[in-house]
Order: sequence, then structure tokens, then C-alpha cells
Amino acid sequence: MQKAPIKRNENIVKLSKDHHASLMFCWKLRQGIKHHVDEKRMIIYVKYFWDQHFSEHFREEEDILFAPLQDDLVNKAIADHRQVQTLIKTLSEPGAGDFYATLARLADVVDEHVRYEERVLFPHLEKELSQSKLEEIGKQLPGDPIKDNFEDAFWIKDKSL
Repeated sequence: MQKAPIKRNENIVKLSKDHHASLMFCWKLRQGIKHHVDEKRMIIYVKYFWDQHFSEHFREEEDILFAPLQDDLVNKAIADHRQVQTLIKTLSEPGAGDFYATLARLADVVDEHVRYEERVLFPHLEKELSQSKLEEIGKQLPGDPIKDNFEDAFWIKDKSL
């Protein structure tokens, strides 16, 4: 039996669309690991994605969406954000250990976090926050979801190799 798609409040649907880009980020990392892509190429992508997506997305969630309701579910999401940030920082440090294991951990943490927000936290917020508060939040969020325009398609296996 196929699950019905999650119906998201229109005022926060932009954040759910951002989550799709985050799941694609995880898939790309896993493909890069699978194809043993050079660490430098992968770290450039991770830094790009932090700068172009995660840093702003986390700020929007924490400063706009989560601010009205500080409870355990929100605090878990914030802790997840810090864990993602720490893993990205660890990848950037020379001699940080097993690069590909850390990269795989990053992909797993982001994947689990997105699914937590979509399946648990966002429905909780939609239930707890009034429609007028959700509309106020929606007005503060930029309209366009994040686009991943990274040019080096490292996740596509080069068939000539």
C-alpha cells in the first residue's frame, strides 16, 4: 500500500521543498562515496552546500519557524542542526580521521533529520501554532526554495574509467 504524500501547510511548504534538496545532497554524497570520488571534490561540494543551503535554511527554521515554540521536539531539531554543522567542520579539518566514514555519517544524519522534521516536527508545529502564526511565519520566509547548481557532477560515475 502506497503512503499518501504529506499535506504541508502552505506557509511552510518552502522549507519542505528545501528538504528535497537536502535529501538529494545525501544521495549525491552516497554516490560519491560509492564511486570513490576524490576527497577534495567532495569537500568542495559539502562547503558549497553549507554556504548555499544549510546555513540559511537552518537560520530560517531556527529564527522564524521554531522561535514561537521552544519545546523538546524543536530542541531536538536544533541539536541536529549543530550536529550537521560539526560534521561539516570535521570534514574540513586536515587529519580528521576516516573521511568517507564521516561523509557517510553526515549523509545519514541529514537524511534522518529531514525525515524527523517532515514526519514529526512539522506536523507538531502545524498542530500547535495557530493559522495566523503560520501565516506570519510564511510571510517571513523567502519564496524560492534552494536550488543546487553545483557544476561538478561527481555523483555521476564516469563510464570511461
